[in-house]
Amino acid sequence: MAVFDQLSRRRVLSLAGAALASPLLLSLPRGVWAADEHAEHAGHGADASGGASEPAGTGEFIRLDQPRALKLAINLNAVCLAPVVIAHGQGFFNKHNLDVELVNFGNSTEVLLEAIATGKADAGIGMALRWLKALEQGFDVKLTAGTHGGCLRLLTAASGNVKTLEDLKGKAIGVTDMASPDRNFFSILLKKHGVDPVRDVEWRLYPADLLGTALERGEVQAVSGSDPFMYRLINAGKARELSSNLVEDYANLSCCVVGVTGKLARDDRRAVAALTQAILEAHDYSVKHPEEVAKGFQAYALNTTTEEVVAILHDHTHGHHAVGAALTAEIATYVRDLKTVEVIRQSTDANAFAAEITADVFS
Repeated sequence: MAVFDQLSRRRVLSLAGAALASPLLLSLPRGVWAADEHAEHAGHGADASGGASEPAGTGEFIRLDQPRALKLAINLNAVCLAPVVIAHGQGFFNKHNLDVELVNFGNSTEVLLEAIATGKADAGIGMALRWLKALEQGFDVKLTAGTHGGCLRLLTAASGNVKTLEDLKGKAIGVTDMASPDRNFFSILLKKHGVDPVRDVEWRLYPADLLGTALERGEVQAVSGSDPFMYRLINAGKARELSSNLVEDYANLSCCVVGVTGKLARDDRRAVAALTQAILEAHDYSVKHPEEVAKGFQAYALNTTTEEVVAILHDHTHGHHAVGAALTAEIATYVRDLKTVEVIRQSTDANAFAAEITADVFS
């Protein structure tokens, strides 16, 4: 059965932010953000128009007694993080009495995790499949929520003969990074479909903007990655979606996660809960108001349009959030699967590791 026949949503994560010049971490002055006081919410709900309830599992609305300044590390160019990028202008942080400064870490997961672990940033948002190997090395970072699902896609030539994952046995797949989340995820999926991702498939490196060319020339029979590159290849008629990270057992799993310093999670749990709640509220807002999010995101987007961002956001599951035991269970699933493709050590206990690196700040 062709996997692509089962798909109902396209996936997104734009990881195309250019690497920042030294220093790698560049704080954006708060003056570049729209003032929160001009976007006060009418209510405490996740919808900026008021009336909606707080994100599932996060309990009652949290407002800190005293203003709290926090630094949040984020890739400002990632389309799937657009709801958080424009959260200042919509007042999501301010209503919780949070003074959040966004720190742009571009595409460097290592820099992001080091920044959080060393206290240069208080929290950050990134992809679980990119973080888990690094967290296995012992970074003092706790995951507090999964923000949404649907970030990755696997494409094949529109006129090609590859119809199923099984057809990729003995074939070549183009990727932009041998440690990328999409390579990790589709390695897992291939393994589940009887294709050894280490021995039965050749992974070839290309710059993101040359993946389509490699596919057209037949240098590879599939390409994996994130939007807007994957989205554009499909829309141009050059490729079709073979699979994604919203299929089978992964249809309701989070792909991106919120991480905070271990010290902050231990010492100021309420501040962490307020920050996490605000981030999830912003994602909920994008479900009902994707146009507003897309318009606000244009100030930070790279070579995209409001229409394109809206289309991409519609393909996400921004209304799905995992916190508490649900988050721990999702992380354990990924850990178990990463062990099958030789990314996580075989000796790592998936349940124990997931429990160790997650924090339930709402219980």
